[in-house]
Amino acid sequence: MKLIRVFLIVLVVVANLVLAQPSLADRPKLTQSPDYTEVTQALDSLLRAKSPNQSDYTPEEIQKNIGVLQLEKYIMETAKDWAQCSNETGKTLAIYAHKPKKSSFSDQSTLYYLGNGKSTDEEWNCDGVYLPSGVKVAGLTSSDPQGEELGEPLAIKIVPGTQLVAKTNPETGAVEFSVAPAKFFKAGEGNWNVPNLAQADIDLQKPNAPIDD
Repeated sequence: MKLIRVFLIVLVVVANLVLAQPSLADRPKLTQSPDYTEVTQALDSLLRAKSPNQSDYTPEEIQKNIGVLQLEKYIMETAKDWAQCSNETGKTLAIYAHKPKKSSFSDQSTLYYLGNGKSTDEEWNCDGVYLPSGVKVAGLTSSDPQGEELGEPLAIKIVPGTQLVAKTNPETGAVEFSVAPAKFFKAGEGNWNVPNLAQADIDLQKPNAPIDD
């Protein structure tokens, strides 16, 4: 009887391990990504730049950038899923995304349209957000935290694992992000397609982004 009980316990443990393997295998290894390498190298460089006469930046600017990089590093070290974007702007949001294959990483990304109140699928990586010309965006520069109107389209990139929420400030009308962008791209920079669109053009598009149901 004892042997039967032991056998059943072993069987349950083995079954749990077998069922858990797919979820563990699907967890992205973000610390192996090029973004993680780039962030850690930039962070090390800034930490060395804190020494006197080692940088053209002010101590305040250095400390702020260190804080941003430390947050990005922490996100990639602790995230259990790929990056996800949530749209709470009240309008259609243009986003960049791709579907990774297990732990693979790519600098190629496709432009999709995410409906208001929707979030991207957890099995996809939301790479960033497209900002059309004429839109007011907050937090792009430290000198204008209330927001500034873009004179040309801009794409912002977030690190893998980021849970980004885009909202519209009801008082200023500016789009605000829950996490500071990691990079900015203009048309012709990087490998992303940065078309010349206005928000009115985006609003005419049928939402087609992979969403989390």
